[in-house]
Amino acid sequence: MENSLGTVSKTITVKADAARAYEAFTRGIDRWWPRTHHIGNAPLGKVIVEEAAGGRCYSEQTDGTECDWGRVLVWDPPHRFVMAWQVTPEWKYEADLAHSSEVEVRFTAEPDGATRVDLLHRYLERHGPGAELMHQAVDSPGGWSGMLQLYRTTVSNP
Repeated sequence: MENSLGTVSKTITVKADAARAYEAFTRGIDRWWPRTHHIGNAPLGKVIVEEAAGGRCYSEQTDGTECDWGRVLVWDPPHRFVMAWQVTPEWKYEADLAHSSEVEVRFTAEPDGATRVDLLHRYLERHGPGAELMHQAVDSPGGWSGMLQLYRTTVSNP
């Protein structure tokens, strides 16, 4: 499928080995994910990524409900993590993977002991008529750029 909108691509370097960087992005996601970034009906309580291909990416809300927002497609620690971004341009859950974009995160060890983290948010055109709005949102300062800065701070201060 042609990616007419282009892939949102972000790269940062963190002061951690690849295993720690991977774990902080996945198992530790609740430590850095912004509390304002959720699609649940109640305030965000906790963000969870299940640690296997096929696992859920979801949030637990403060009212006890759960809200899915993604699915783990590739679980390859400490090298690569891919998830379906099952969020519509209206910030609701999208059950159909054919209408979901993908986020791939690669962790590459650097000679100095740091890790380069490459994030690619692709297939945004799958979101349909609101795809351009989704592209703008995830490529904005409040999107992946800002979230990766929060992630970097968390990894650097375990």
